[in-house]
Amino acid sequence: MEGAEQGIVVAGGQGQGNGLTQLSNPYGVVVDQLGTVYVADGGNNRIMRWPKGATQGSVIVGGNGKGEQSSQLNRPGVYPLRGSSIDIHPNAKWQQNGLTVAGGNGEGNGINQLSGPFGLYVDDDQTIYVADTRNDRIMEWKWNATSGQVVAGGNGVGDEAHHLFNPIDVIVDKEKDRLIICDRANVRVVRWPRRNGTSGEIIISNIDCVGLTMDENGSLYVAGATTHSVTRYRRGESKGIVVAGGNGKGDRLEQLAFPRCVFVDQDHSVYLSDIENHRVMKWMEGAKQGIVVAGGQGQGNGLTQLSNPYGVVVDQLGTVYVADFGNNRIMRWPKGATQGSVIVDGNGKGEQSSQLNWPAGLSFDRHGNLYVVDLGNNRVQKFNIESNK
Repeated sequence: MEGAEQGIVVAGGQGQGNGLTQLSNPYGVVVDQLGTVYVADGGNNRIMRWPKGATQGSVIVGGNGKGEQSSQLNRPGVYPLRGSSIDIHPNAKWQQNGLTVAGGNGEGNGINQLSGPFGLYVDDDQTIYVADTRNDRIMEWKWNATSGQVVAGGNGVGDEAHHLFNPIDVIVDKEKDRLIICDRANVRVVRWPRRNGTSGEIIISNIDCVGLTMDENGSLYVAGATTHSVTRYRRGESKGIVVAGGNGKGDRLEQLAFPRCVFVDQDHSVYLSDIENHRVMKWMEGAKQGIVVAGGQGQGNGLTQLSNPYGVVVDQLGTVYVADFGNNRIMRWPKGATQGSVIVDGNGKGEQSSQLNWPAGLSFDRHGNLYVVDLGNNRVQKFNIESNK
């Protein structure tokens, strides 16, 4: 619990094994609103459920031996998305004064500073990974830390394995315990060890990458600004398939104009910020054209409009949350809505705790707290959830 000096065992802890009181190399964890813990029991090839306070769990999927049959699993994992793993109530409210959780000490290259940050990833323990673009590095900020540490790059500009050059987005591949990075100016996607890494490896080369995400199967989705498309790369494959756009720059439903951030839901629908069209688009799996789910009414600051939208997150209800970059605000668009509502009002462009200056990357933690990369202020702001009902 927040502020606790020690933890509580909520599943397993009875040694490695396959009994109902045991786990074997557990991996992914999700917790519902009742406090029930669902865990991918990797070594036992099963998914287990542990009710709050229980001393043993029950098998809800798998447990029929390792295999490829429909009733079997093979090293299951859970891949958290940038969205919250909890349902956020449609009327949820957030505190309007943000807390600075990374940077905020002026622009610079110190370990307590950022310079032109864009993308971010928030881990289950509220550790933040930030693409510190102009410093050519990825920074890790632990919960409640006053400074970060360099976990990738930070070795100056270059294209060698230990270099990054204007990295613009970062996610965590939890199965491999690796960072996946959009190394934009080097025109590549690279993978770095999350801990004690001194160099990366190229996993996709010659690619215009400005945003990326991963689905539960480990497939990467990469947004290309100048190709006006999103391409999916299955794990281990170097050739991708266009899943959104790719029909030239334009404002028709089958087109995009400088897409930036990308989000994939559990149905493999792709959501993306279509910057120059001032809209957020949804492309269902296999679709030939997209659906406008936010904006699309021209550039402006009305509740039906967006201005150069950036970060996009979608919760389990299908509600779209978007960093409205040009309007210095965060908006919420319920599924099927024709207009949005402002959930964090920038109160005019500025550097106060209640203000934003070009909000870019966007994410939730598992409690529903909102994290915003405040690009113009070289900081990451956390807006605590006030009410989730």
